[in-house]
Amino acid sequence: MTRNTLRLLSLILAIPLCVNAGTLANGKWSLADCGNKPEVPAIDQTNVEAFNRSVAKINTWQQQAKAYYECLVKEANTDNAVIADTANAAQAEYRATVESIGRQADAAKKKLESK
Repeated sequence: MTRNTLRLLSLILAIPLCVNAGTLANGKWSLADCGNKPEVPAIDQTNVEAFNRSVAKINTWQQQAKAYYECLVKEANTDNAVIADTANAAQAEYRATVESIGRQADAAKKKLESK
C-alpha cells in the first residue's frame, strides 16, 4: 500500500473513535447525548393562578426544547460530516488503489515487452 492509502485507512478507522453522535439502526436515526425530548406542557385554564403556573412551565419548556433541538442539529451535522468524510476517504483509497494497480500493471507490461 502507498503512504497515502495508509493515511486514508487510518483516518477511516479513527473517525468513529473520535465522535460520539447519533446512531443509525434499521433506517431510524436516534440521538446519543441530547437526553429526552421535553414534553410540551398543557395550558391550564382553570383559573388565573393555574394559567400563570402553566405559562411558567411553558417558558421553562421553551428553554429546554431550544437546548434539545440545538443538540439534535449538532449531532445530525456531526454524523453527516462523519459519513461524508468516511465515504470521501474510501473513494480516495479506491482511486489510489486503482492508480497503484495501474502503475504495477504498466511496469509489468514494460518488463515483459523488453524480454
